[in-house]
Parts: sequence; C-alpha cells; structure tokens
Amino acid sequence: MGKTRKFETEAIRTQIERTQFLEHSAPMYLTSSFVFDDAEDMRASFAEEKDRNIYSRYSNPNSSEFIEKVCKMEGAESGFAFASGMAAVYSTFMALLESGDHIVSSKSIFGSTHSLFTNFFPKWNISTSYFDVNDLASVESLITPKTKILYAESPTNPGVDVLDLELLGKIAKKHGLIFIIDNCFASPYLQQPIKFGADLVIHSGTKLMDGQGRVLAGITVGKDDLVDKVYRFSRITGPALSPFNAWVLSKSLETLSIRVDRHCSNALALATFLESHAEIAWVKYPFLKSHPQYEIAKKQMKAGGCVVAFEVKGGLEAGRRFFDRIKLLSLSANLGDSRSIVTHPASTTHSKLSSDERLAVGITDGMVRVSVGLEHIDDIVADVDQALGG
Repeated sequence: MGKTRKFETEAIRTQIERTQFLEHSAPMYLTSSFVFDDAEDMRASFAEEKDRNIYSRYSNPNSSEFIEKVCKMEGAESGFAFASGMAAVYSTFMALLESGDHIVSSKSIFGSTHSLFTNFFPKWNISTSYFDVNDLASVESLITPKTKILYAESPTNPGVDVLDLELLGKIAKKHGLIFIIDNCFASPYLQQPIKFGADLVIHSGTKLMDGQGRVLAGITVGKDDLVDKVYRFSRITGPALSPFNAWVLSKSLETLSIRVDRHCSNALALATFLESHAEIAWVKYPFLKSHPQYEIAKKQMKAGGCVVAFEVKGGLEAGRRFFDRIKLLSLSANLGDSRSIVTHPASTTHSKLSSDERLAVGITDGMVRVSVGLEHIDDIVADVDQALGG
C-alpha cells in the first residue's frame, strides 16, 4: 500500500512507531543518548550489527522520521539530516571528494556555496569549473579525468533560471560523475531530480520545508552507497540536525503541498502583474511564458515555485527607494516563509561575489528577489505597487 500512496498522504502518514502511550502525533525525543539492555546489546549496537539509536549525533527518532518523509517525497533510498542547508552542502562534498578532485558546477549557485568552492576547497586541492546556465552545451568541455561531481541548483538562486535536469543527468551518467542537485527552490513537491538522473538531492529545510521561518535545517537524500559516505563523515564531524528542529520539520511537511500550491499561485499572479508594470525593466518566473526556460520548467516542475526576480527601472537608487517604501513585505534574506520577503541579492545573499561574478550569473545591482508568501495576493500586489510609486 505504501508504494501507491499519493505525495500528500505520505507526507502526513509517514511516522515513527507509536510508544506505549499510543500518541496520535509523534512525540519529541529530546535526548542526547540511548540506553542498552546489557553488555552484548551495547557491543552489537556499536559494531553496527543492530540498526538502532545510539547517540543523537548519529540518529534520533525525530530525525529518522523527517529523513524518511523526504526520502519518500524525493524517491530516494536513504538520507541524512543536518543542522543547516550549508552543513548539508559542505558535508556532502567533503564526504565524497578527495584532494585533487574536480567539480563542474553551474555558475548560478547560492553565494555561500560559491564561497565554499572558491575560498575553501582550493586549500584541499579541490578545484571547480563553472558553466553558464544558458550554455549547457559547454558542460562536457569542462569535464576532466579528475572530475567527480556535477552540481547545480534549479531553479537557481536568485535569478530563477531553470536547468534541463534530464540533459545534465545524461551527461553525468555518460562520464561516470556523481550528479548532485540543490532542490531548495522547488521543494520535493514541485520537482524530484532523481527522476531525471540525480544521484543526490540537497535541501535547505529552513526554506519551504519549514515554511514559517522558525528553524534551520538541511538534508541530503539519494543513493544508499553515497548517503552512507555522507553519514559516516557526518557521524564523526557532528553537523546533525537537532531532534526539536526535526520534529518541527516533520509536522511542517504535512502541509507542504497545500502551502506550496498557494505560494505558487501567488507568485505567478505577482509575476504577471509585474510583467506589465511601467516601472519594471524585466521579470523572471519559471511559469511565465516569457521565461527563457519555460518549456523545461513545465517539463520537470509541477509549478513555478515561490520566488520572483525582477529589476526596477532606474538602477540602484530606484531599487533603494523601492526597499525603503515597502510596508507589508519583510526585508529579509530568507525565503520560503509564510510571510512575503523582499531581498536585494547584490548587497546581501551574494555580496561576497565580485560585481563581475554577480553579473556573470545575472545578478544586477538593481535586481530584487521576492519570496512570495501566503498573504492574500491583493495585499501583496498592493504593497509592491505602492513601493514602485503606483
């Protein structure tokens, strides 16, 4: 029966076993460690002859429930949950790479991930080559005998470009590469990269998975053999998700589909409004027909997500006025929240990139990123309109 249940049902009905108290909602297991019946039980557990909880840095019932839900949503074999999205990114790469290895990555990635690739990995002789999201034909030319990982985000942060995952999956398979996708902007409800050839999928659970801006979290799911390496690295280095945050996220996933449907309908409505606004130079949203990768988005996504990118006419000063005039929407760097958020990527999330690096991935000084929330669309549009001088 489990294999035939729909996404929404799995999100709600996937739970850890009930205790002797027969609770309907899974309890929190706020414990650092677990006890053993006797010396043999303890020995066998540490020898991994038994599949059981030993220490919450390794596993915890709440983390296990969260992981199981995401695995079912993504069609993954196993996973490991982290204290943040960047902990997931770092630990995944560190578990799989060795000195001398090479990464081929999209240029359009989160600023902190880019900093990891360019400022820290070179210390361990790990190099990265970048391809343009609009030139996937160049990907194969970047692959060398030392290339181990092909990495991308789709949709991208913050420019909401969409990459052809099926094409990238075929390239990775042809060259024997580990294909990793950051699926944060889409969530597993809108897109399952494993269907298109991804070996591992990474999420920042802080975003749409939580959906209310409460907790930090990350997760990596995918093939058993790869996740096992991630688990063994993380078990030693200690970036594990807290049981409390795991409990919050498991409950949040129960409403993921309903929330994301509303996010997407609101975002499309705002993008459509902005597309015809006199003060807007351009607007990008995956499910706008004007989006350069609209057909690809329709092929691999259920809907367009919660993020809309646009540029206010008049450059940086016009952008500053827009942000200063916002009244309802929050000025913040998060996304995927129930509350709509406006962000200026050039001075916040991607400020560590040089101006040339930002321009190379389509981040202009006047770009605005809106994470469209769950408020009534009329109120969202009215606030954006008045901030634009309407």
